[in-house]
Amino acid sequence: MSGKQLTREIGRSGVRASAVGLGTWAIGGWMWGGTDEAESIAAIQASLDAGVTLIDTAPAYGLGRSEEIVGKALAGRRDRAVIATKCGLVWHSQKGRHFFDQDGKPVHRYLGPDAIIHEVEQSLRRLRTDHIDLYITHWQDATTPIDETVRVLEELKAAGKIRAIGASNVDQSELQRYIETGSLDAIQERFSMIDREIETGLLPLTVSSGVSTLSYSSLALGLLSGTVGPDRIFAGDDQRTNNPRFSVANREKAKDFSDAIRSVAARHDASIAQVVIAWTLAQPGITFALCGARNATQALDNARAGTLRLSVDDLKAIDEALSAKLAHMDG
Repeated sequence: MSGKQLTREIGRSGVRASAVGLGTWAIGGWMWGGTDEAESIAAIQASLDAGVTLIDTAPAYGLGRSEEIVGKALAGRRDRAVIATKCGLVWHSQKGRHFFDQDGKPVHRYLGPDAIIHEVEQSLRRLRTDHIDLYITHWQDATTPIDETVRVLEELKAAGKIRAIGASNVDQSELQRYIETGSLDAIQERFSMIDREIETGLLPLTVSSGVSTLSYSSLALGLLSGTVGPDRIFAGDDQRTNNPRFSVANREKAKDFSDAIRSVAARHDASIAQVVIAWTLAQPGITFALCGARNATQALDNARAGTLRLSVDDLKAIDEALSAKLAHMDG
């Protein structure tokens, strides 16, 4: 692999970022068995050095912990990064609807203007910056009209505190309403080789409207990375511990798939994870692929996927392996 890092525009915002993005959910520690701050900072800085500019985080990732680590890592490097963070999961207010508890604190889905104005200031402080490049509604709030939410986001954009507007975890009707406001630049949704539901619902709408799509869990929480074998043990509060998707049988299927595409990887001197990420970016409507990393080695491996260009024959071989090995995965 010797190509340049692939970059794309976020909607029509004028904000350009690397197509491979660093996802920092695991860096927040919550549901991932804790975090190592020094290793996390090294992962973020290694990503930047490798040309990955898109850094995705959220207040809910460790109740601000992920944002704080991102802020520390970007000290003196802010101009090299495109920061995406989120709003709408709050623990400072009981408004909206209860979603889950984290560290003994109830977290609510709430996208009222009062909460967003509070949240953006908290995120700016934790991130040590004066603006957020892409501000995303993390989960949707049935108690607040989307028009009301978008109005305050537009005000924040006019004030220079955010540069682009996004929405995550939307259904088709919610996406349609966001599009109708004329202000939506991007959505962020789960998408991978084994999670392709948005291909028939959301992606046709985004493509026709010029809205970008950021895929999260592009490696299916690591299942498709080529490194999570049948013998892997998950520790602490790692969400994969009791996840049916990570059954031994499924991990066997993932290994068989990795073996089936190893020739494609070898042809490009690439890892299995790099091939999976590059495949993701080649799918119609997928603009950016967010990939988690907890140390510099993982970050550099993901970053190299942005320089990989798969041929038509490569994509055909991968799709054939998908149908043969992963079509009947459980969970």
